[in-house]
Amino acid sequence: MRAAQREAWIRVSHAGSGADDSCCALRQTRRPELVKLWRISLQLFITCRISIDEFSGQMVLLVYDILQKLLHRFHWIVPGYIMGGENRSKEKARLRKGVSILVATPGRLLDHLKNTSSFLHSNLQWAVFDEADRILELGYGKEIEDILNYLGTRQHELIGNENSALAPKVKKQNLLLSATLNEKVNQLAKISLENPVMIGLDDKILQNLNHNHAMSQESDTSDRLEVSTRMLHGTSDEEYKLPAQLAQRYIKVPCGSRLVVLLSVLKNLFEREPSQKVVVFFSTCDAVDFHYSLLSEFQWPPVSQSEAEVRQMFLRCKTLRLHGNMNHEDRKTTFQIFKTEKSALLLSTDVSARGLDFPKVRCIIQYDSPGEATEYVHRVGRTARLGEKGDSLLFLQPVEVDYLKDLEKHGVMLTEHPLLKLLGSFPLYNLKHQVKKFVSIDMHPWLLTLERALESYISSETRMKKLAQDAFCAWVRAYTAHRGELKRIFMVKKLHLGHVAKSFALKDQPSLVNKSIQKQLQKRKRDEKQRVNSRKKRVTAKS
Repeated sequence: MRAAQREAWIRVSHAGSGADDSCCALRQTRRPELVKLWRISLQLFITCRISIDEFSGQMVLLVYDILQKLLHRFHWIVPGYIMGGENRSKEKARLRKGVSILVATPGRLLDHLKNTSSFLHSNLQWAVFDEADRILELGYGKEIEDILNYLGTRQHELIGNENSALAPKVKKQNLLLSATLNEKVNQLAKISLENPVMIGLDDKILQNLNHNHAMSQESDTSDRLEVSTRMLHGTSDEEYKLPAQLAQRYIKVPCGSRLVVLLSVLKNLFEREPSQKVVVFFSTCDAVDFHYSLLSEFQWPPVSQSEAEVRQMFLRCKTLRLHGNMNHEDRKTTFQIFKTEKSALLLSTDVSARGLDFPKVRCIIQYDSPGEATEYVHRVGRTARLGEKGDSLLFLQPVEVDYLKDLEKHGVMLTEHPLLKLLGSFPLYNLKHQVKKFVSIDMHPWLLTLERALESYISSETRMKKLAQDAFCAWVRAYTAHRGELKRIFMVKKLHLGHVAKSFALKDQPSLVNKSIQKQLQKRKRDEKQRVNSRKKRVTAKS
């Protein structure tokens, strides 16, 4: 066993001590008394809704699938799952028969706690909350409070019932799991934990936290949590520490050339190494649908100019899509296919950024900016897992390069990807590029040729043109939704909407979006003038 593995096992030894923790692991044991405990105790694993209500089912199925593999020789430990979209009567039957480890989404769990009388949880031992940093961020604090009240896992309730004949013999314990610690985890800890112990961190931080815990035993729990969280936020390198085998790069692309550069990068990846998995992240569902249809149907002229030759698919790999507007069965099918395929391309929104474990993913491409640094960490976390190598590539426009400074504040360093070398590897009709010098990257012969082919294809297909227009509208709306300090970096005013339309292979900018943006800007100017005039009137009245 390697030193890192030994260290990990030592750190999870807090689970079972009776204190509440911020992470835990499932441990195997051969002790007879604990085997008997597994038979009578319900171990509850609550997953977080990732970004929409329905998609959390994929996370539930993933955890349940892993449990089945771990426990196939231990027939007395029975795993089960409940989630939205499934048949409630069948779930009720499973709960009536008895479950040792239950994986659940918060909404469906609360529903069964309220309405299923055969759901007995008096022997509950552990309640594990996964993706703890997202639970409150998505507004599910009330559901979590109700769940804790029904399960009776709050410390004050246990103290009040410890003399009761019905009180469980097994101590109950709450655990929070999160890859990143932030204020939301702190708030959830206040709701669910008593005398918490933080584990799974670097030794220096653990020593500081334990020292802080020992010095404030008599202080309020929330005060200790606030101090601990501040200490964690003060060490951004540890908070956003990424695997050493992950190669992180960025690519600076003019807005109008984003699409052709993306297709060039993907073509280069799959021609260089056909057997690999790649995930591309987009900001909207409409963008995923457009790029999926484009990559699934776009045909590239053959290397020869002869019209007799058959046209080929531009990207010859299995292409899949995954986003929140797909129905449950399609999402489930896509999840299973990409998980088992040896070579595939997945186009997805941020619903795939957390919790889902796709094995053997070699490269993560963030075509649209992830926004906050924590989201960047979760996206790239889909690759370079369990010691394997991985690559990540972040697309940035020239006006967005300040985003790199925001990542550097959290200890995330990226190097620039050699774009010119990549573009120079593509032949044009059996001839390598003769022109080595050109004004800008968007004037590269390969990009111009590909751009003309894409625009011709989109303009000739009514359905594709509609998808491109919808994706354009959704992208502009999403771009204006950046929060806080990021608004200074991602500003619609800095964009040329005609170039944005070009990045969706549209020859003309959709007029509807242009008018709506202009109306918004005009309304803002009118409101600002009205505020200034009202201030002047008030000053005049006072004088």
